[in-house]
Amino acid sequence: METSLIKLVYKQVIDASSTGDFEQHVFHASYEEFLLKSQAYNLDGRIKTFTGLKTNDGRANSLYYKLSFAVGHFIERLKNTIPLLKDNLENSIPFETAKFELIESDITDRSAHKVAVNYITQTLTLCSVMGEYLVLAKGKVSADEPAETFTVKMQPNLSVISYQLHATLINAIPLSALYQQ
Repeated sequence: METSLIKLVYKQVIDASSTGDFEQHVFHASYEEFLLKSQAYNLDGRIKTFTGLKTNDGRANSLYYKLSFAVGHFIERLKNTIPLLKDNLENSIPFETAKFELIESDITDRSAHKVAVNYITQTLTLCSVMGEYLVLAKGKVSADEPAETFTVKMQPNLSVISYQLHATLINAIPLSALYQQ
C-alpha cells in the first residue's frame, strides 16, 4: 500500500464584506497599518494602490511582512485552529503556521483593502482519496499500523501544498510468485 505525506493550506480571504469579529479585527488593523507603512514608499502621496506601490518601488513587497505584525496577536487568539474549516464530523482542524498576505489595498478607498491568512497544517498522512474527500491521519503513519483518521472535503481555498510519497508494502507478493503458472 502506498501512502503520502502532505501538508494542506487553507486561504481565508478577508475584505470589507467580511463579518466575523476575527475578520473585522484583521481587516481594520491591517488597513491602518497599510496606511502608515505605505508612506515610506509613497513620499509624495501620488500612488494610491498596493499594486502601484510595488510597481514603483519593489521594496513595497515588504509590506506583507510589516503588516503581519499588526495582525499577529489576532491570529494567536485562534489557538492554532483554522477558522471556517472543519472535518466531516465538524471538528476543528489545527494549523502549524499562518502566513499573512496583502492582496490589494488603496490609501483612498478602504473598501479596496483585501488580505488573506494562509493556514498551513502539520504533516499529515494521506491514507486514501475517495472522490472529493481526503482520509487523513496526523503525522507520519506507517501503513502497517492502525491510525486515527479524519476526513476532509476538498473545497475552494483548500489546497495540498506539500506532497511526498511514503511507500510501505503490506502483504507483499514475492516476485517469483508472479511468474509461476
